[in-house]
Amino acid sequence: MRYLAVDLGDKRTGLAVGDDELRMAQPVTVLEIPIGDLLVGAIVDAIEEQGVDAIVIGLPLNMDGSLGQRVAITKSFAEKLQTATAKQLHFQDERLTSSAAQEILSGSGKTHKQKRKIRDALAAAEILNDFLQK
Repeated sequence: MRYLAVDLGDKRTGLAVGDDELRMAQPVTVLEIPIGDLLVGAIVDAIEEQGVDAIVIGLPLNMDGSLGQRVAITKSFAEKLQTATAKQLHFQDERLTSSAAQEILSGSGKTHKQKRKIRDALAAAEILNDFLQK
């Protein structure tokens, strides 16, 4: 099964793809579109382009595992995405995925601007890697 991971952000949303055969994810892109219908449409386009069977959305939990304040925003967006596509949808704890992406980029030699362009896609790949390791 092929998955698309979504690291939802207010201004930038990272996407990554992977499958349960290789159990590896790779970053695809960062969409610089605010949360809303345009973002849903762009993700639906990515689903079609990538030949995805299911979606994994990062769930922003607090460090103690409790529901973070952004969980409601994420779940509301997930409902809109579910309505727009017939794909199966999963949630995956996204704690520390942005930190892991930042660590990957820390020794890359890229400028701050270059890092910002890929960081969210790397975080999406971390979310999907965690999901695929279950």
